[in-house]
Amino acid sequence: MREGRRAAGAMLALVAALGLGACGGGDDADDAADGAVAAASSAGAAATSAAAAAGSAAESAVAAAGSAADGAAAAGDPAEGKEVFSSNCAGCHTLADAGATGAVGPNLDDLKPGAAEVAAQVANGGGGMPPFGDKLSAADIANVAAYVASATGG
Repeated sequence: MREGRRAAGAMLALVAALGLGACGGGDDADDAADGAVAAASSAGAAATSAAAAAGSAAESAVAAAGSAADGAAAAGDPAEGKEVFSSNCAGCHTLADAGATGAVGPNLDDLKPGAAEVAAQVANGGGGMPPFGDKLSAADIANVAAYVASATGG
């Protein structure tokens, strides 16, 4: 936020200095314009660095979420996951092992998703599927992910 204000201030100084230079302000105006250009360049570099740091933080968070999904899915109980699937997922998805023939979502027998993929999809939703992260516990998500992966060979 501070970098944005600094950049805006530098841009105002640049505009003022260029205006003085255009009016024949002499060497002082030229010096002011040069200083304003340098300040604007520094502010731009600071903003770019801040954006790069934010991007790296976001990438780290996504990687951590993926690792957490992998760990949660690996710790799931497929037997308990079958119950979670039957009561929450079977209405939309086809999965032969569960006797489910839903046609709204993808056919999981054909898709063969891995446990981490199922855990992320169930928790966050996407592609038309609503998120269940606020409706199912972490254990339920891990269980259904382990079940779907084991039932489909994913």
